[in-house]
Amino acid sequence: MSRPAIVWFRRDLRLRDLPAVLSATDIAQQGVALFVLDDALLGPSGPRRRAFLMACLRALDDDLSGRLLVVRGDPAEAVPAVARAFDASEVHISADFGPYGARRDAHVAEALEGVALVSTGSPYAVSPGRITKPDGTPYKVFSAYRRAWLEHDVRPPAATDAGTIDWIDPAGTPGRTAIPDAGDIALPPAGERAALTRWREFLADDLERYATDRDRPGADGTSRLSAHLKFGCIHPRTLLHDLRDRSGAGTTTFRSELAWRDFYADVLHHRPDTARRNYNETFDAIRYDTGPDADTLFTAWCEGRTGFPIVDAGMRQLLAEGFVPNRVRMIVASFLTKDLHIPWWRGARHFMTHLVDGDLASNQHNWQWTAGSGTDAAPYFRIFNPTAQGEKFDSEGDYVRCWVPELRSVVGSRVHTLPDGPPEGYPAPLVDHAHERRVALERYGEIRSTNRPIHRSGRAE
Repeated sequence: MSRPAIVWFRRDLRLRDLPAVLSATDIAQQGVALFVLDDALLGPSGPRRRAFLMACLRALDDDLSGRLLVVRGDPAEAVPAVARAFDASEVHISADFGPYGARRDAHVAEALEGVALVSTGSPYAVSPGRITKPDGTPYKVFSAYRRAWLEHDVRPPAATDAGTIDWIDPAGTPGRTAIPDAGDIALPPAGERAALTRWREFLADDLERYATDRDRPGADGTSRLSAHLKFGCIHPRTLLHDLRDRSGAGTTTFRSELAWRDFYADVLHHRPDTARRNYNETFDAIRYDTGPDADTLFTAWCEGRTGFPIVDAGMRQLLAEGFVPNRVRMIVASFLTKDLHIPWWRGARHFMTHLVDGDLASNQHNWQWTAGSGTDAAPYFRIFNPTAQGEKFDSEGDYVRCWVPELRSVVGSRVHTLPDGPPEGYPAPLVDHAHERRVALERYGEIRSTNRPIHRSGRAE
C-alpha cells in the first residue's frame, strides 16, 4: 500500500469542495486529517473567535467520525513530527497568502526535509496574484479589479466529501490533544453543515433583498456567512456556483462583496506591510490624538458609551455577538477616526480581538478605506454624520433599541436625535460632530498641502 498523505487543515474546515483532498488522492489511498493549534494565531484571536474555531473543529471531527488529529505547537515542528509518525509521503494544504501564513508555510516546507508540501487551491474564489493589470501590476482600484474578477474563470466546486479518501484513525499518535472546550460563549452555529444550511436559507429568503437590507441593521439583512468564510466551512466557489443562473440586484451585490474579499486579500498579498501601516504613505503625517484624554475617548467608544446611539449600538453588538453589519462597521470606524481623531489601527485591533469573522485582509483594509488611507479609499472628506446615518438606515430605531436598553423607551426615529436629552443612565454626546468634522478636514488639509510623499515615521502599532 502507498504511504499516506497528510491533509493539513487551516482555513478550510470542510470536506466538500476541497481541492487539497483531491490532490492528496493522486498519490495516496489513505489520508491523515491534521489541524495544528498554533499559538501565534490563537493568541491574538480573542476568546469569541477562538471559541468559534474550536466549535468548527468539533464539527469537522464529527464529520470525520472522530479521525481529526489535533496537535499543538509550532507548525514547523509539529507538522514534520506528524509526517514522521505516519511515514507520510506528502503534506497537502490550501495556500495561505497572509503575511504570517506565507512565512509559516515556507518554514514548514523547509523543515519537512524530503516530504513535499503541496499547495492546491486557497480560501478565495480567485487567489491573490492571479488577477493583474495588462502590464502585470496589481490593481489598486476596486471597480477595475471587479471587472477583471467577473471575467476570470472560477472553477466549479471540487467533487469531494468525507469518503473521497480513507482517513486514518489517529488514536495513539504522539502529541495528540483534545480540541479545547469553547466554554459557554454564545456562538453562531459552526461547521460545514451549519454553513451550508445558512447559505440555503439565505438563497431562499434573503438574497433578493440583500442589495437594500444589508444596509439596514434592524432588518438583519446580511448573509451571516462571514465567519464561515473566514474558517473555510464553505468556499466562495460554492456560493458563486450556486449563483451562476441567478440575476438581480441582490445577486449582483453579493457577488461584489465576494470580489471585495478577494481584492483585499490581493492588496495584502502585494503589500503585507499594510496590515499595520497606511497604504497611502501621505497619511503617515496626519495628526491623530494620543495621551490620557484620547485613551478615555477610545475606552468609551469600545464600550459603546459615546452618546451617539447608532455608534453605541454597533459597539455593544460587537461585544455581545462578535458581529457588526457592514454599514455599522463603517459608521463606527468613521466616528473613531474622524470624530475622535484616533488612529485606525487602534480600532482595527479592537475589532480583530472581538470579531468572530475577524479576517486580517478585510478588516485592516476596510478600516483604511474608511480612514481614507487605503487603496481605493473613501475620500477623507467623506465623514459620516452618525445621527444622519442612524436616521437613514435605522429609520424606526429598532436596531438601536435592541442593543442600547437605556433608550428602549424612546419611540421611533427620536432614538437617534434624543430631542428631550439623554435618558437617565445614557451619556451625553462625547463630542460635537460638526466641530470635529471641521477639525478632521483641517488636519486632512495639512497633509494635502505638502503636495509630496511623506517619509514613513514609524509603524502603526
